[in-house]
Amino acid sequence: MPFFIRTMMKVLRVPNRTIFIVVIAFVFGSATIAYALEPSTFHTWFNALYWVMTTMATVGYGDFFAKTNIGKAFTIFLYVFGIGLLSLIIGKIIDLLSTIYKHWEAGKLNFHGKDHIIIINWSKKAQYAIDEILSFSPSSHIVIIDESDKHPVTDRHEIHFISGDPSSEDILEKAMLKQAKAVIIFADTRIDEPALADGKTLLIASSIERLHPNVHTTVEITQDKNTKNFRHVKVNDFVLSYDAVSRLAVRAALQQGSSEIINQLIRRDVGDDIHEIPVRPEWRTYKDAFMGTLEYGATLLSDRDDLGINRKLNEPIPADARLFVVSDEETHRKLLEVDKRQNS
Repeated sequence: MPFFIRTMMKVLRVPNRTIFIVVIAFVFGSATIAYALEPSTFHTWFNALYWVMTTMATVGYGDFFAKTNIGKAFTIFLYVFGIGLLSLIIGKIIDLLSTIYKHWEAGKLNFHGKDHIIIINWSKKAQYAIDEILSFSPSSHIVIIDESDKHPVTDRHEIHFISGDPSSEDILEKAMLKQAKAVIIFADTRIDEPALADGKTLLIASSIERLHPNVHTTVEITQDKNTKNFRHVKVNDFVLSYDAVSRLAVRAALQQGSSEIINQLIRRDVGDDIHEIPVRPEWRTYKDAFMGTLEYGATLLSDRDDLGINRKLNEPIPADARLFVVSDEETHRKLLEVDKRQNS
């Protein structure tokens, strides 16, 4: 028995590639031997291969079987060694799948894809961001980078997790940063000191800027005074976490009902939302765009971050304009359909 156990342990330590090669050689060799022993039984080599596979799998349909003594002896050999080899390779496959899943869960696997969204630093806010992204675009692929060692969202296959330092070049390359559509950096909630949390965020943003300066980057900042420190790394958008909550609370107290409007605009599942629309060729001025969107029930809100365009309606729309409207999903869809028909 100790000899058997030692032998099995040695077999289990054999590299997977070697085992696969041995099994393939065993199956094909057995088919060749079976056909050579009883050509009148199997008629073709492929039938012999089929018989070997059904015998090793213990299926045994009975449409082919050995008729000579030497053929039956070979069948016994196939039972003893073939079934064992097949069980071994099945076990190896299951073990390989289990290993892949464990590595995926631990964030050790590279992401393979493009046009994805990278979310850095896991928190409740990151969870809400993922829900919002998937409600807006259910087919989106998301990569989470965090220093924890376990996947925070294991029930969604479209969310990939990478464990490690998000400022590290190796980790960002594993997340396919250069193929990403956007990056969202949340403040690390494990750091109590706001200045230190913003310092870590700045380090991550600097690494992203160095590796992929053209990717759209949104950063959460805990203190407004630290915003100027991010200017040189070309961050596209800032979100002031604590400051925004405080301001929203004050507005709710002094201007009752205003917080409901803001909450509605930042949630896709309630009421109207902010949508970007393409500039139509017939729109020469902001007034043309205002009246053109109003016709469908949408309200022109801004050109990029300029919320004052309704005070300069007679000014021409610049070539690089990005117009945003407030509307529901159906109205936004109609506006896009009209633009699509005009361009077709």
